[in-house]
Amino acid sequence: MNESIVFLNGEFVPSHLAKVSVFDRGFLYGDGLFETMRAYNGKIFRLDAHLKRLLKSLDIIHIKCSYAQFQLEEALYETMKRNKLTDAYVRLTVTRGTGGKGLNPHDNCNPTIVIVAKRFNMYTPEQYEKGFKVMVSNFRQNQFSPIVSLKSMNFLDNIFARLEAKQGGVDEVIFLNQSGFVTEGSVSNIFMVSNDAIMTPSCETGILPGITREVVFELAENLGFKISEKNFYLKELFSCSECFLTNSLIEIMPITRIEDKRLAKGEITNQLMNTYRNLVQRENIVT
Repeated sequence: MNESIVFLNGEFVPSHLAKVSVFDRGFLYGDGLFETMRAYNGKIFRLDAHLKRLLKSLDIIHIKCSYAQFQLEEALYETMKRNKLTDAYVRLTVTRGTGGKGLNPHDNCNPTIVIVAKRFNMYTPEQYEKGFKVMVSNFRQNQFSPIVSLKSMNFLDNIFARLEAKQGGVDEVIFLNQSGFVTEGSVSNIFMVSNDAIMTPSCETGILPGITREVVFELAENLGFKISEKNFYLKELFSCSECFLTNSLIEIMPITRIEDKRLAKGEITNQLMNTYRNLVQRENIVT
């Protein structure tokens, strides 16, 4: 198998030569952001939305990215090209770089930019038919934290949640916030269906507003479904008729068990799944 090529600060290097300083603030403090994207047929789905979210978030945490959006786009596609990939997992990471004393960053830190592209092993039809089993995390999210809405490199809560999932024999873990409201999965947004209406936790509960989450709003409205953001408790989640998760890699994944409650893959979830795949095909036709 050929060694992968990594984009690192303007250069394309073999993965074994892609080195980041031990003084990089991303390594030291998780001082950075990232985007995880999926490419189909040589095109990255909703790339513009991913990059706009990244650049907006970098402004919020005062990291001055040395690349314009179009330059990041070019670098992403060139990384895929050099790895001879068309259907891929693509990750773009931006840290504050090196510089500063302790937690205080230097005013002129030069950001570190890394792009990794790997072949993506798609979920099988059987996995979508089987759906995901989920459990509720013992960890509570802090909806008042300024970083909850950012895709930051501070991922310890999520890592703990993934360990919970592994120990519990489930596919994903669902967080509650400090007020007891349902928020999101460790790497996904959650939706539920009740009385033919689709609901998802509001941004004020402390979620990362996902790109696929936005797409579901578009699809639901086009299909004529009522969809809304709402603060809801766990008991309401347990009483729903359908439930599903979203992110850029899994797309739309049915939940077929929440703790001990079993759910069927419902018709609304199925329609959204099929419509999502049709949208991907339409938007990712290479011309």
